[in-house]
Amino acid sequence: MNKTPFELYNAIRGLNDPGARIIHVIRGDHAGELALISGGRIVLCSKAGREEAQCGFIESRLSEVCEMENNRIVDIGGELVYSEMTGGDNKLVICGAGYVSLAMLSTGKLLGFHVTVIDDRLEFVNRAIERGADRVLFNNFEDALQEISGDSDTYFVIATRGHRFDKVCLRSVLDKPNAYIGLMGSKRRVLMLRQELEEEGIDGEMLDPVHMPIGLSIGAETPDEIAISVMAEIIQIKNNIKSGGFDREVLGAIVEEGRERAVLATIVARQGSAPRGIGTKMLICRERIIGTIGGGCLEGSVIAKARRLLMTGGAGPVILDVDISTETAEDEAMVCGGRIKVLLEAV
Repeated sequence: MNKTPFELYNAIRGLNDPGARIIHVIRGDHAGELALISGGRIVLCSKAGREEAQCGFIESRLSEVCEMENNRIVDIGGELVYSEMTGGDNKLVICGAGYVSLAMLSTGKLLGFHVTVIDDRLEFVNRAIERGADRVLFNNFEDALQEISGDSDTYFVIATRGHRFDKVCLRSVLDKPNAYIGLMGSKRRVLMLRQELEEEGIDGEMLDPVHMPIGLSIGAETPDEIAISVMAEIIQIKNNIKSGGFDREVLGAIVEEGRERAVLATIVARQGSAPRGIGTKMLICRERIIGTIGGGCLEGSVIAKARRLLMTGGAGPVILDVDISTETAEDEAMVCGGRIKVLLEAV
């Protein structure tokens, strides 16, 4: 169970639990303790700056820690503790590979989603491959969807070529864990589909969360405009239910073999209209920066502090308060101000 911080972060990549969380003791006698928690138990623990990993405080307060809200700093027994979701890759599953679906595929990739496209027509499947889909399932919809388990980071979009295929897909995904289900079609078409499913015994309450018709109402007409309206709705849902977590680039850089010593910066508190949310991360190495916590003067001051930590050999944790005044924001051509607290930890 006791590991180095490097091993702890590396374990996140292989942990198949979107609900897993990392607990940081950021201030107090036990500052530097880290624990990876899954299923209410400690999977791995570590302590920054120590050769022998320890998480005695977290272990002794495990029940309290597990009750913490994520992306919050809480005082537990005189220690400041921060809890965050490890998160998983955002996954977009598109049923159907028509022109709108291909536009959503491109937009989803641009936004960092892992995109899966399903279709039973070879010509359309090949188009999805050419567009750069991460995964393409060439099969009938019912069998293909059996290969997708779903989770709290999975966004299902149903955009098939016909009513009967829509029904097959919707029936298949209703029972799967998901962050979002959306069905493309006219109001008349989706109303008819809902009525048919309820007549077949599907509880109306299961259908209530389904977004039908799909997308934000922006008067979209072309495939690209419709794709933007759909992805805008998905972004809205995603950012309302999820904050923080490791994006693939930052996590990959943290556990990169042979990487030089670095400092991981995480926004742990936010006031006002600061540009990035709680949980946003950036990795600062001596010669390069991976990720961003907002740019401008805000990011510059964090990078400077992190590099001083690297030069002095410090391990942290260090809490840095950054105040982006209105005047400073204007000078830096930023559209917002506010205050943030940033947690710095050597990794």
